[in-house]
This record gives sequence, structure tokens and C-alpha cells, in this order.
Amino acid sequence: MTLIRSIPGARAWVLTAGRSCSVLRLDSRDRLLGAHWGRELSLEQAAALVGAGEPSIRAGFGAVAQGGQWPFEDDAECPLELAAGAAFAFGHAQLAVRFADGTRELELEFAGAAIDAVDPGPAGSATAELVLTFADRHYPLAVESRHRVRSGSPVIERRLVVRHTGGDGDEPVSVLRADSASWTLPPLAGYRLTRVRGRWAAETRLDRSPLAYGETVLTSRRGVTSHHANPWVMIDDGAAGAAHGQVFSCTLAWSGSWRITIERTSGDRTAVAAGFGHEGLVWPLGAGESLTTPVSAGMWTDGGFDAACQAWHAYFRGHVLPHAGELRPVVYNSWEATGFDISPAGQLALAGRAAQIGVELFVMDDGWFGRRTSDRAGLGDWWPNPDRFPDGLAPLVKGVRELGMDFGLWVEPEMVNTDSDLYREHPDWVLHQPFRRRSEHRNQLVLNLARPEVAAWVHGCLDRLVAENDIGFLKWDMNRPLSEVGWPQAGPEAADVVWRGYVENLYALLDRLRADHPGLRIESCSGGGGRVDAGILRRVDQVWTSDNTDALDRLAIQEGFAQLYPARVMSAWVTDSPNPHTGRRIPLEFRFHVAMSGVLGIGGDLARWDEGELAAATEWVAQYKRIRPVVQGGVRFALGEAAGDLSGVQYVAEDGSQVVVFVFRRERRFAQMERPVVLRGVDAAGRYRDVRTGMVHHGAVLMSRGLPLALGSGDPASAVVHLVRLD
Repeated sequence: MTLIRSIPGARAWVLTAGRSCSVLRLDSRDRLLGAHWGRELSLEQAAALVGAGEPSIRAGFGAVAQGGQWPFEDDAECPLELAAGAAFAFGHAQLAVRFADGTRELELEFAGAAIDAVDPGPAGSATAELVLTFADRHYPLAVESRHRVRSGSPVIERRLVVRHTGGDGDEPVSVLRADSASWTLPPLAGYRLTRVRGRWAAETRLDRSPLAYGETVLTSRRGVTSHHANPWVMIDDGAAGAAHGQVFSCTLAWSGSWRITIERTSGDRTAVAAGFGHEGLVWPLGAGESLTTPVSAGMWTDGGFDAACQAWHAYFRGHVLPHAGELRPVVYNSWEATGFDISPAGQLALAGRAAQIGVELFVMDDGWFGRRTSDRAGLGDWWPNPDRFPDGLAPLVKGVRELGMDFGLWVEPEMVNTDSDLYREHPDWVLHQPFRRRSEHRNQLVLNLARPEVAAWVHGCLDRLVAENDIGFLKWDMNRPLSEVGWPQAGPEAADVVWRGYVENLYALLDRLRADHPGLRIESCSGGGGRVDAGILRRVDQVWTSDNTDALDRLAIQEGFAQLYPARVMSAWVTDSPNPHTGRRIPLEFRFHVAMSGVLGIGGDLARWDEGELAAATEWVAQYKRIRPVVQGGVRFALGEAAGDLSGVQYVAEDGSQVVVFVFRRERRFAQMERPVVLRGVDAAGRYRDVRTGMVHHGAVLMSRGLPLALGSGDPASAVVHLVRLD
């Protein structure tokens, strides 16, 4: 199939993405318009659509115009696929600049189109890219709007490249805003916005609400993705459900500050602009320099929210994640058991119990390095604490490996304590501004990774740590936002550049570290789920979903997380009861079942677990290993609302051979028995055997009457059902 085609006789292009497509066209003023985004169209159908044009505001006032008067509105206010700051462009500007003489308006003229074949991706799919180039009519500025599609995937990737085309002596151009894409939606009967909201320990909670007229802004100004919002949105007409209706969605692959602007115009049209950076930042562009934005990916489906979620999961597994085919191991983390009270003997004792219940990866958390006996000292000094580890880490690593587990470490390499050798030697390496305090948060400051020498130093430390100790896994934490962002030694303009350079150097650092150590696996953590996005996921293997491990709270957190991100990256721990964050008491079985619906981890104090708990944990870990390929690589379906009394999640193996169902009851009301849970995605003509009970179920019955349940007494309660197809 030809993925990108030009429409003969028109300045228009058809991009085919899976069962969907996008049709772009230029109008007489060289503005880039979205003629279509939705179901797949043939070239003939797209040509007919483009030939029909799009009614302008003025055309609707023909009678008035004949009388010698024009309407007050101008058709420049219609949503554009490249929304540049220009005359009569009163909405959000995807691209905004200021030239040296103070001129801000852009007058872009079309300069050419190219369709490039791109090397196949990791999944071997065919890939093509459309590059549309524009140039300002007077000033030395060129803009490329890049659109990439892959065979079999409904996701379209877009980005901008802004170039200063002048020569020596030409003044810099100030880039005030450069969003990766402006996604224009077709007219809908209504507009409903789906996003996630939250805060620390309450991330990624799903929120759906009618879209207001005007501009709705979602953003992070923290220098990280943030706990409070996540850079993706979904929009439907207000009537879509789990299994039906059109859903338009987009995300941004960026791990720093970001902004998504959803604009609903007075003419009831909607566009979504997604870009890196927050308001007020300026990026100077010197002669010959260019600025390339991160990818914004967009996707359409007519199968409802579950279909959108499944398509995003397939995209991440097929085109974003490194080592996407690997099964993530069962992990044990020592933090809640020991805190800062770390010793080789204590860690090895925990490792022994972890190995006993089937753990595959043992991670020693904070407190192993420098003079780190509390959170007030040691960050930046990445060598084993000589008092606690007089012989280094080698004996502990060897002991853990002899127990049959891999070994990992917690690190926070972007941070420094003022009480550290690093800070005493290089106090200028932290983010700071002249004549302003250096505000500590969690007793730490942020290293300026935008400085090449700082990024090189961090890489050297981690490279040596991993190589000398044969470390297989890093839990990479980042526990505070950026503040007093500046780089005084580089001049006043550098302060704005740091916001971008920090993230770019972080990416380069991760890429280089992984290239140096192909066997190394990394988990992204930022005080929980503060850095989860498509940019960081290209460089890590999983993410810490939230510091809140309360299993009931996790139902809502994990439901929102799963709208975009697949289960194979969703780290979830079983911790002690009462929960250390909420004080709530929850049965061990329920805690395991919630964690087993993602990447299973254990963070409780195993030294305090009795033999019955250890035996039960051994059985659940073994069960998880049996169902893990389906959970981490299967197709996900939501079963009810996560906040409801009875909810669940279902995973179906890609070949349809297995089904795993998790069911959770918050509380039983009025002594009612559980209603059967209606399944989806199974074959109506198939028969499925329950691995535990041996009972055989017909697919048609599972999708009509449902799967019968017996969750037992006591609340909350849960069950996991593993079905294997017989024919």
C-alpha cells in the first residue's frame, strides 16, 4: 500500500494510517488546512472532498456581501494544520516568532513538498514521511511540517523544523512558540475532553468533561512531565463509549515542560496544539541554526475508548519502547523494608526471602552511597558508602546473583545535596540565578544537565557504577521540579535555553548509557509518576506509576495510566498493610491482584511476613509468571468503572489463545451476589477452560451473560481468572 499520495491536480495529500487517514490541502493563501481526519478514503474520494473545498465564513454571507458589506469575522479564524502567528490569526499560534526589527507576523509561502521513504521500524513496518516546506515572504526563515505514517498503525507522527536560512551578519530570530502539531478535528455534534489529572500520590486519574468554548490549556511548568497532568488528550462527540464512537487523540513525546492548547472556536470547530515548553520562554535561532520539535503523535478510531487505548498500546510496543518483546521481571525493592538503614547483611537477608517467593530482580533502594544516612546528604556522590559497604557492592551483588536474581540499584543522578563532595567541588553546577536564593526542595538542588560538562560527568559516574558492579537495572528517580532555572556563566539568554537543553541532554545521556551497556534496563521514576510520557518511554523499560501503593487508590491511578500506556511499563508493587501512605488495611490477595494487572513488584518488609503470607505470595508470583505474557503483551479491555463497586480489567492474548480477567469489588451492598462479568474480545464460537476450576465456558455466553464470579466474603475482594481456548 502507498502510505502517502499526492492528489493529482491539487496541492493536497492523502496520508493513510491503518484504517484511518488524514487529508491535507493548501488554500489559495498557502495555508495548510486539514480537509479530513477519520476513516480511510480512497484517492478518488479524497480528491472529491478536496475539490468540494471548504465553505468560508464569507461565503455564508453572500447576500450581505452583494449589498456592499462584509461580515465582521474573517475566514482566517478557521483551524489550521500549521497555525502560524499572522494577520487575523487571533487564536492560538502553533508557531510564533519575533524578528530582530520587532516584526511578529509571519507570511509563509509554500516552497515545496517531498515524500520520503523511511527505513522500516523495529516492527518491520513500512514507513513514509511527508515534508511540506514553507518560507517567509521576506525574512530568512523556513518551516518544515513533517508527517510520518506506518503501515498497519493508525498513529500519525508530526513535528516542526524551524530554520534560520540567513547568513553571516543576519540577526537572530526569536522563536516564541513552536508546537509540534496542530490537530484539526472535523465538525462534531459536540465536544468532550478526556484527560488525566492528579498530584503526587494521586496521578493519572481519568477526567471527562464537556469542552468549553475558547482555549483550554493543559500544561506543566515544572521542567518535568508532572504528577498534575500528562501530555495527551482524547476528544469525542460526547456520546462515545468503551466500545463505540469516534475518538480523536494526540500525545507529545517530551519529558520537560509542555503545553497542550485545545481551542473550540465560536464557529464550533476544534483544534489541539501540542508542544514543548511553557509560556514566556524564548529560543534564539542564529543564522544557519534550526530547531526541531519533539514528536506529537495523533490517532483516530471509531471503536470507542477501548479501541483508542489498544491502538496506543500497540504503537508503544511496536514503535516506541526498547526491548518491547521482553517480559518484565518480578521485582523486589528494599525501600519500605529498610529505608536508610541499609547493610549488606540486611539486604542479603531480604534477598533470600525474595528469592524464596520467586522474585527475579532485587533492587537496593536509597541509602547505599556516599554519606547517605538520611535525605540531607550524599546525593551526587555515586560510590558505595565506605562504612556500610567496606568491600564495595561486589559481595552483595554476588550473593544476590547466587540466589538466582538479577541486581539493581536506586539512583537519582540529576540531583545533589549541598552536603556532598560534588556540591562542595562544583557549586556552580546547579540550576541557579544571580542574586537569588538556591531553593532546596527535599533538601536537594538540581544539577544543570544543559551544561555539557555536567551531563558528561553524570554519564561517567553511572557508566563506572554499572560496569564495575555488573548492575543490570537502575531505578532512575527525579524527586523535585526545576526552580531558579538559570545558567549565569552562559549569559542571560541561556536561562530559557536550559528548559530545552536539560531534556535533550537527559535523552542523550540515557541513549549513550544504554548503548554502552546493552543489557542494562531502566525504570523511570519521578516522585512516583511525575515523568511518564512518550519521550522518556523511548529510553526506559518501565515507569514507576505512583508512590501511592494503596491497592484501592491504585485502581483509579492504573485505569487512567492505561488509557495511553501499556501494562508492560506499569510498575506496581505489593506493600504492607496498613498501607504506609493511606493507613488502609487491605487483604494481601487483593493487593497482589491489583499489582498483577501490571508489572508485578513487591515492596513490603518480607522480614515481617509470616510463613502463611510467604507461601501465598509464592503461589501468586507463580500464577503471575503464567499469565504475564498475556498481561504484558495482550489486548486490554476495561470492565466497568475503576471507581465503581465492581470493576475489572481483561487482557486477551494477541492470538486469542488465552484470556486473563481481573475483577475487583470495593464493597458488597445489600447482601447482593456478584453479577457475572460480561467479557469482550473473545470468540463467540470458541470454548474456554478456566485453568483453576476446569470449568468450560462458551465465548458467546461470556459475551452475553458473562463470567460467573464468587469473590467470597469481606471487602475489598478480588479474583483472577485465567482462561485457555480449547478450539
